[in-house]
Amino acid sequence: MMKSLRPYLIWFGIALLLAIAAIRAMQWVRDHPEHVPTARFELKHPQGWATHRKLVALSQDDSVCFAAFDRAGAGYLRRPVVGEGVCRASQRMLLTANKLVPTMRPAGAAPGCAVTAAMALWNRDVVQPLAQKHFGQTVVELENLGSYNCRKIAGRQAQSQHSTANAIDISAFVLADGTRISLINDWDDGDRRSEFLHAVRDGSCGLFSTVLSPDYNEAHADHFHLDMAQRTAGWTVCR
Repeated sequence: MMKSLRPYLIWFGIALLLAIAAIRAMQWVRDHPEHVPTARFELKHPQGWATHRKLVALSQDDSVCFAAFDRAGAGYLRRPVVGEGVCRASQRMLLTANKLVPTMRPAGAAPGCAVTAAMALWNRDVVQPLAQKHFGQTVVELENLGSYNCRKIAGRQAQSQHSTANAIDISAFVLADGTRISLINDWDDGDRRSEFLHAVRDGSCGLFSTVLSPDYNEAHADHFHLDMAQRTAGWTVCR
C-alpha cells in the first residue's frame, strides 16, 4: 500500500515546495517593487533593476509621471506646452521647494517630468552622499545651462533630447558653505573637487539614459548632459 502511494507523496511534496516558492516569490516582489518593471514607480523607492526602465516610461506618459509627484506630495508647477512636432515639450515642470532637488540656478530651466524624477533619485542617491563623503556637507544649489532647446545633436541629424525638455545640463554644484564646484574649473584639477565631479558622473551612469561629461568632447567641457532618452533594448551611454 505504502509503495503504491509513494509517487503521489512525491508529487504532493513537489507541489508543496513549488507553492511555498511561489508565495515567497510574490512576497519578494511586493517587498522589492524597484526591481519589477510592471510595479508602479514611486519617488520614495530605492533604485533597482527596473528603475531606469520605469523612468524612461515616465517620459512617454505625462499623466503617469506627474501622478508620481502628486503621490509623493511634491510641490510643483507645470509649465505651458511649448513647440510642436519633434520639438513639442509637454512635461516641463518647476519644483516649488528644494525637498527633492537642490535649488536650481537659474530657476526657470523647467526640465521634463521624467528628467526631474531622475534628478530626485540622483540627488538622493548620488549627489548628496558624495557631497557628504568629500566635503562633509550638502549641495544646496545646482547651476544649469538649461533644458529646452529645439535643435539637433551637434554634428548629427538626430534630434537632441533638449528638443522636448527631456534633458538638463548641469554646470556647477554649490555647497552649504557657499563653495562652488564647477565642471569648467574643477574637472581636471585632481583634488577632491575633481574627485567629487568624477564620482558624480560615474554614479549617474545607468540612472539616466545619457550622461556626457568633459571627458566626452569639448562641447561638454563645462557641464554634465543628463537625459532620459528612450532607446532600443534600454541601453545607456556614459562618457
